[in-house]
Amino acid sequence: MYAFDYQRAKSVADAAAAFEKADDAAFLAGGQTLIPTLKQRLRQPSVVIDLGTLTELKGISVTQEAVIIGAGMTHAEVAASPEVAKAIPGLADLAAHIGDPQVRNRGTLGGSIANNDPAADYPGAVVALGATVHTSTRELSGEDFFTGMFETALAPGELVVKVSFPIPRRAAYAKFRNPASRYAIVGVMIAETASGIRVAVTGAGPGVFRVPEMEGALSQNFSIAAIRNIRIPADDLNADIHATAEYRAHLIGVMAERAISAIA
Repeated sequence: MYAFDYQRAKSVADAAAAFEKADDAAFLAGGQTLIPTLKQRLRQPSVVIDLGTLTELKGISVTQEAVIIGAGMTHAEVAASPEVAKAIPGLADLAAHIGDPQVRNRGTLGGSIANNDPAADYPGAVVALGATVHTSTRELSGEDFFTGMFETALAPGELVVKVSFPIPRRAAYAKFRNPASRYAIVGVMIAETASGIRVAVTGAGPGVFRVPEMEGALSQNFSIAAIRNIRIPADDLNADIHATAEYRAHLIGVMAERAISAIA
């Protein structure tokens, strides 16, 4: 690693002020992204601002309409929450299958969506459930928040504070995971929300995206048969050593069927 100064933030406002004063600051949440990039010398921040002790970023609450999860909550905490499991069991299940136990006990909701890895799981839930991302300065819909591969609408120094997930009528997530990293080669979350059926795909493309053809078909007939003949074009999908674009296109249909089965 390169040398850097370390600061432990006392509040969200303190973290933002420290970021503004620094030449090149980096926020540290669970460290699942930042620490590897520092070790590989892909980043050289002048200051690392630790958010780990901020109570403002902690907590899970449930209203009649939504589950609100603090950005600093770990995947393990979300997975183990009885409130999340009762209100949105598909979200608790998603969190329970992120990475391995070490990753789940360190990685955070806010860090995951702020990094916006194209193979991350949480973006699928944020978009499928029509969640709202609350930052230190504003509120953004999930579809406005994610803007591209490893890119979000966050401005420099802006922090994710919490995410509000509307409680769906029903929802489930299914993924075909990389056996080593457990990242999603393809993950599909299907949710029946107050505004209709939403189908969100992660892992397959440069970022999370919806599948309108499946949404329309499932709105008419919520069954595997309704989507079985829908073919996803492979043109803009990812291709790497783990799967070709064509294979990922096929997996979208398979994972969608598994998500429907889990809901049924």
